[in-house]
Amino acid sequence: MLYLSVLLLLAGVVLLVLRRRRVADSPVATVSGVVCALLGLALGLTTLVHVVAPYEVAVPTTLGKVGGTWKSGLHLKSPLTDVATFSTRPADLDLTGKDTVEVRSSEGGVLYADLTVKWSIDPQHTLALYRLAGSASAVQQRLVYPDTREIVRNVFARHTGVEGYSSQREAISAEIERLVTARLAPRGILVNGVNLRNVKPSDSLQHAIDQKIQQDQATAQAEAAVRTARAEAEKRKIDSESTAAANRAIADSLTDRMLMSQCIDAFKAAAEKNPVYASPCGSVGSPVIVDGTKR
Repeated sequence: MLYLSVLLLLAGVVLLVLRRRRVADSPVATVSGVVCALLGLALGLTTLVHVVAPYEVAVPTTLGKVGGTWKSGLHLKSPLTDVATFSTRPADLDLTGKDTVEVRSSEGGVLYADLTVKWSIDPQHTLALYRLAGSASAVQQRLVYPDTREIVRNVFARHTGVEGYSSQREAISAEIERLVTARLAPRGILVNGVNLRNVKPSDSLQHAIDQKIQQDQATAQAEAAVRTARAEAEKRKIDSESTAAANRAIADSLTDRMLMSQCIDAFKAAAEKNPVYASPCGSVGSPVIVDGTKR
């Protein structure tokens, strides 16, 4: 802009000088000279001011010397001053598509993680960020992007494939956010959130996960069958013990006197219907023939 304003001023002055010396004696030359001079002057004035928009912070540099931070508003500057502008609005770093992070689990399996990092610049650290990165776009590419990818790989490396794919996904996302925040905060980068949107295992890892799930299901079924068999065996044991106890109780109650009493009762019942019958009431268990017609 400065060079253009100087060229326009020179062109206007040349045209006016030529018009005055009657080298270019034409109204067009006069008008062109005036217009060029005015345009050059206007452009020159714009090089003396700089407007910082709302939600922005600027860092001026004059001949290699870095100045103080400029907040939003109008600022006077030298024509030789370059201004680097940083937005303080939240920005999103989307690690998806070609930027998807390829990670490895603690077992060596490959997964692909898609996530979004919401970050913004702390205005108080703008000068430090300018020295580290040089521009607003470089802050994301040189600081947020590589640090996030490194932390994501390190976190997934401490978990198994199943944990990273399903069971510990929320815990992994929280751990990534905590570590990214701790890494970037001292540099003046505020992390407003990390969203682990999708974790996809590679084909080989998916096959291994399916096999492990099938093995776990088969193991669970086998354990359930063992528990059922143990329960049935325990039930049969209890039933047999109960039967044995009942038989022992009956055997203990069948004394000679008890048997004789039952024999006498049987004799009385049979005597009423049968004139002659056999009653097993002998001393050695042999039957006794009784004639029921005799008293």
